Amino acid sequence: MSLTLDTYRLLGRSGLRVSPLALGGMTFGADWGWGAEADDARKLFDTYVERGGNFIDTANMYTAGSSERLLGEFTRDNRESLVLATKYTMLRRPGDPNSGGNHRKSMFASVENSLRQLNTDYIDLLYLHAWDFRTPVEEILRGLDDLVRQGKVLYVGISDTPAWQVARMQAIADLRGWTPLVALQIEYSLIERTGERDLIPMARELGLGVVPWSPLGSGVLTGKYSRADLADQAVGSPEGTRKNVALASGALTERGLGIAEVVKEVAAELDRTPSQVALAWTLRTPGVTAPIIGARTAAQLEDNLGALEVEFDAAQLDRLRAASAIELGFPHDFLERPMTRSVTFGDLRVAAR
Repeated sequence: MSLTLDTYRLLGRSGLRVSPLALGGMTFGADWGWGAEADDARKLFDTYVERGGNFIDTANMYTAGSSERLLGEFTRDNRESLVLATKYTMLRRPGDPNSGGNHRKSMFASVENSLRQLNTDYIDLLYLHAWDFRTPVEEILRGLDDLVRQGKVLYVGISDTPAWQVARMQAIADLRGWTPLVALQIEYSLIERTGERDLIPMARELGLGVVPWSPLGSGVLTGKYSRADLADQAVGSPEGTRKNVALASGALTERGLGIAEVVKEVAAELDRTPSQVALAWTLRTPGVTAPIIGARTAAQLEDNLGALEVEFDAAQLDRLRAASAIELGFPHDFLERPMTRSVTFGDLRVAAR
């Protein structure tokens, strides 16, 4: 069954309706050397919205703030119709220790700055961008709850954080009557499936909609790289080229290229592009609400949107799973062993939830 951008899904335990593909704003602005200039970014935005898309993702530091500023211009006439998500955590002023991090001062200052850049009175969804291993969870949760009570933020989520911390935070929020987390943003693709160990099951159990970033494995799953590209050296910065990002993220490896080959084979069978196949696989994973597409050109966006129409047969799904398989590790593999199941259940048949 094919989807459309206006086949909306509920975000986690909330009643918020969002499109099944989110438009990523990390490519809005050319400050980092590989994004879209303002006019091209506007075309991407308009195409997405005209097709019924309403879920747009950015962050306070994407393209040095250009992403939020451009979205502030683009959403001037239809702000209320859109679900605008942004993030806080990353340094806004290098050298200032309190201009980044998960703590309350960073959170409130970043939100005020985002409100100005986005030219809006409120943020639909605010994510903690990355775990800093320094800030008490109660400080984070109370700060997020205060922002919601003030009307500056409507919903809250979390990104790039260990599963046990997210679970702990959700339990505390529920027990204290604070605003719960409704979204979990993680890297997830055929190349990066380790979120299946704990993050995705945790999100499904606790009511967080999963919003994957880099569903194309930093572009590796599009099939545009070869083993000759492995000789290049990565640098630890988002600036430069998309290839540098792919190398620095660990997606452009022998394993990643092997998975991309299987994706290309399945794409050829379906008369689809590799990008569409990789996105469609992620889109149909249980627990996933909306993968984020990070198109830089109109052609790339059109191609990505075609993922909504892809249908797999069982054999194709099996091949994709086998090519990208990971070990779940302990205790997951242990609990699935025949001996463990035998001493736990005996001959009983108990249906899973």
